[in-house]
Amino acid sequence: MESQLELVLLHALPFDAAMWTEQQNVLPGHTHAPTMYGLGETLPQWASEILGSLRGDRLIVVGNSVGGSCALEMAVLAPERIAAVVLIGANAGHRRDSALRTEAAELLGNSGVGAAWDLYWDPLISSFAPSALRARAKSWATNLDWRAIAKGVEAFHTRPDRNDFLPRLECPVVCISGENDVAPGPVVTIRQARSAKDGRLTIVPQCGHYVPFEKPAVLNGILHSLIDELS
Repeated sequence: MESQLELVLLHALPFDAAMWTEQQNVLPGHTHAPTMYGLGETLPQWASEILGSLRGDRLIVVGNSVGGSCALEMAVLAPERIAAVVLIGANAGHRRDSALRTEAAELLGNSGVGAAWDLYWDPLISSFAPSALRARAKSWATNLDWRAIAKGVEAFHTRPDRNDFLPRLECPVVCISGENDVAPGPVVTIRQARSAKDGRLTIVPQCGHYVPFEKPAVLNGILHSLIDELS
């Protein structure tokens, strides 16, 4: 008899687990949404800490943006425990940009999360999103300490390149992008889905970078279908 599936939800910058509010009941009693900033200095450290905190061996790991990068690190470390990987607005590849990393860290430290939100993260939300949703997302970010988000920025900008790992993954790799996302956007997402052995693709209309709260019903439908398939 196969063990219980577990859902692991890994947040994007500049959020914590609050961004997964609409996904908490997709797999009741078997859902984990850690806040990652305090788990170490690098994404491999985050991945190791998360794996160590979980007992299950059939993990559906869902990551948005930096969370997707962390999901891949979990699959690198323990592929035998990963039932599926869901990458939302996530780029397996990486070219380091030390100037942008330094700029973001300085803006967070000197001007605060609100200023960094306005410059970096608010533009990633689709123009179709209601103003109330945009304000709610900003409140999630500004409720966090700037130092925590700066640690996330550092981990994100120093992450390994995992483009070559995607084709080696044996489990389903579900690649999702908002139609209006630019980081990395539909073109990269399509390429990643094609490179995986069992790649699946969804492009979400009228949606930006943050599918979990911009279009929660779409994501929840994908997750329910995946859970049914793997059960």
